[in-house]
Amino acid sequence: QVLFALNQTLLQHESLRAGSLQAPYTTEDLIKHYNCGDLNAVIFNHDTSQVPNFINTTLPPHEQVTAQEIDSYFRQELIYKRNERMGKRVMTLLRENADKSFFFAFGAGHFLGNNTVIDVLRQAGFEVEHTPPGQPI
Repeated sequence: QVLFALNQTLLQHESLRAGSLQAPYTTEDLIKHYNCGDLNAVIFNHDTSQVPNFINTTLPPHEQVTAQEIDSYFRQELIYKRNERMGKRVMTLLRENADKSFFFAFGAGHFLGNNTVIDVLRQAGFEVEHTPPGQPI
């Protein structure tokens, strides 16, 4: 599975470099939507946008199964569990220091897709507000 994942990742990067594959969005797109507080934008609703896309309909059936297994593993381990850990760290700080104010800043990857850090906090009953650029805190 590791070899398969590495090969698929390299093929994807080679295709991007050669121009035969187009990235669905640019880094500038991410920054623009994030700065505008538009976390519901299409680019933020893809769970696997942080990891290479291993699922490819041109693969033979047995490799499609491997691709699906790897995709599920990455989604669970690199996205859902990571955001759960980050959310729990935030909650611990807030609960242990209820008399203090906090400002948390996260990379854009923590806001992508489902089960984001914000989702984890809101499900636990916390109120989360976006602070747009230029707004005083």
